Amino acid sequence: MRSVAICLSMLQAPRGGIHGLANFCWESFHSLSGRRVNSSSFKLLASKTYGLEGGYSRRWIRRPVTTKIDGRNKTNRNTKPSNLVHEILDEKVSTSSSTLNLNKTEVSESQQLQYSGIQQMIAENKDLASLVTFIIYDTETSGLSRKEDRIIEIALQDLSGGENSTFQTLVNPGRYVPNSHVHGITTNMVCRPDVPRMEELIPILLQFVKSRQKPGGYVLWAAHNSFAFDLPFLINEFSRCSYEIPSNWLFMDTLSLARELMKSGGSNLPSGTSLQALREHYKIPLVGSAHRAMSDVRTLSLVLQMLTFDLKLSPSNLVTRSSTVLDYINNKRKKNSG
Repeated sequence: MRSVAICLSMLQAPRGGIHGLANFCWESFHSLSGRRVNSSSFKLLASKTYGLEGGYSRRWIRRPVTTKIDGRNKTNRNTKPSNLVHEILDEKVSTSSSTLNLNKTEVSESQQLQYSGIQQMIAENKDLASLVTFIIYDTETSGLSRKEDRIIEIALQDLSGGENSTFQTLVNPGRYVPNSHVHGITTNMVCRPDVPRMEELIPILLQFVKSRQKPGGYVLWAAHNSFAFDLPFLINEFSRCSYEIPSNWLFMDTLSLARELMKSGGSNLPSGTSLQALREHYKIPLVGSAHRAMSDVRTLSLVLQMLTFDLKLSPSNLVTRSSTVLDYINNKRKKNSG
């Protein structure tokens, strides 16, 4: 039996009701009329320990975990990986090229209908749009190969704020971490018995997200350069641990918003589309170390508000720019065959 500390925090911002992000971020931020965001609104006030057994400061019990996702029970040690996410398992990434194999399985017609047009439906229905929970996330990994390397840190922040609106933990990859020079996370920091492995973490992650989402609503995950990095790693980790990503999760890459801003042709543009360039452009102070998951999450939480203000985007506009897991896989297949 062992205990694992996973950090949940409380932000200095009230959690909104049905309008969540619209009230907390867009309406309050857009009323600034162009003034820069004061990052102190995201100051951490407290942290708690979140355990696998569903409460605070509980002991960690290592055993197979059964969760109910989309009306289906899955036991992570006995269930085969989903066909949807299994397609991306063989993708490899290098600094110069990427090779993608997405032809192993076919998506059933019923699955296609289940995912078809979710974003447009939400954008056109104000009641559905008000039920979207916006989560900023970031991952750090042991390398660039999505098949061989592992997530070693993950952080999330629900933009509606309130108690326990952030989630952060190291992840035990069970292997050597050769790229500590990138993020400062060493093998000794993660290969420890008190650091959860991904198969142990996923049930807790699902429980946290479920606690933040609105009943009957959707969850939009946003990260910078997520379609090239964070999302495929997340898909592979879920598949490797025999979990399906819930069908009400949508994903957005804020890099596309940065590129859209650069193409706008304004006189006051950032020097580039990287998160660092955007942070410097918007004069957002760095909190913590760059390339650590929570530091990047805090930065992107503020950058996203600035981007939506400059581009005059509403939460519904962001939903139309998001993708389901199926969208992502199909787009990769089209690009690979094109």
